[in-house]
Amino acid sequence: MENATMENVNVKIGSLDLSKYAQFAKEAVEDVSSRAGRSGQFLNWIDFLPNNQLNNLNALYDLAQKAKEGKYTDLAILGIGGSRHTTESMMKLLGMDAHIHFYSSVDPESFKRFINTLDLDKTKFLVVSKSGGTLETTTAYESAKKLMQEHLGKDDVSDRFIAMTDISSEKSNLRRIVNSGEIKLSGLVHDDVGGRFSIFDDATIFTLAYAGVSKEETANMLKASLNAQKDFLNPDINKNEALKLAAFNVEAKNSGKNKHFVEYFGDAFMGTTLWEKQLKNESLKAQISTDTNVGPGYLHYNAEADLDEANKDSFFTFVYATPQDKVTSAVLEGVISAYSAQHPVSQIEIKDFSVESIARFIELKHFETLYTGNILRREKGNITPQTEAMPEVLQPNVEKYKKEVKKAMQK
Repeated sequence: MENATMENVNVKIGSLDLSKYAQFAKEAVEDVSSRAGRSGQFLNWIDFLPNNQLNNLNALYDLAQKAKEGKYTDLAILGIGGSRHTTESMMKLLGMDAHIHFYSSVDPESFKRFINTLDLDKTKFLVVSKSGGTLETTTAYESAKKLMQEHLGKDDVSDRFIAMTDISSEKSNLRRIVNSGEIKLSGLVHDDVGGRFSIFDDATIFTLAYAGVSKEETANMLKASLNAQKDFLNPDINKNEALKLAAFNVEAKNSGKNKHFVEYFGDAFMGTTLWEKQLKNESLKAQISTDTNVGPGYLHYNAEADLDEANKDSFFTFVYATPQDKVTSAVLEGVISAYSAQHPVSQIEIKDFSVESIARFIELKHFETLYTGNILRREKGNITPQTEAMPEVLQPNVEKYKKEVKKAMQK
């Protein structure tokens, strides 16, 4: 396995003086490190999850093989939020998404259009929900189950579905469905991970296996993830690229910049844009508003506003794979030069789309997000007690709309 290092993913933050953030950065790392592995902290994606998946790799690949037995080539994933965006980002980064389909809607017209893209005789459905009661996912499963019953002309369609949910039937209605025999195959959504940080949970590993990614490559990715985590838990801001990006974000915020635009270049990043928006906006709340785009197309509808002299509240991060041709190099050089003349700009350059580079990039984003929120709070003296989970891993405001939806459903 190639050792994933800074050469795989290179960060550039301009001329920012890191020394003024060094102490806050050190404290942020110590805070995160002290919480990792503790129940209720939602940090089990650090160390525990990659190691657990390495030990569980044979079982997950066996599960995928059972699901594919016969003529099945396609996988339709029913899930929303982290249950979708993590896996979608991974599959598109790897370029292995041709036979992987994603659905998160609730309305009948959207479901009909989604189903029209599938060959039902070659497709299995993967249902992903930690609680097993997420309204959108439950509605999608019920619609897909009814569809398959009609398509196959029988009530028992348990072999056409796989579930990823909590291990406990007390916590998850979807686990109760599995236990009843209504769904034959299942895996876990692990405890204390959190949806937006769950990219290496069972759902994604299963999908990698189903799509044909070798067990060796998946193992290499998990090992690279663990190596990257060690690097991003280094308290020295001069050696930790996640801390550097966090400092860049905090500096921009302190300079009156509240809108962070992460500009990806290349269609390989199409799934990553949605994941990053969820990761950042759920973690940082209203402190920094994050939006994402895929270039160069977005330049023809955003550059006019981005480069308007009246635009005073934006900052930018450009993410791209190392250019291999003159046109791509010229576009990136010209765009970054124009934006840098007016706005704070950072860059993330990915060497390639190897599993090692992808794993390091994913962990960079995880830790950048945690450290940005942590440092912003520390500057204000807002230190989360060790008995509570950090706000960067919680999402209490999401429950506000869910509560109102439940009321509407009861009318």
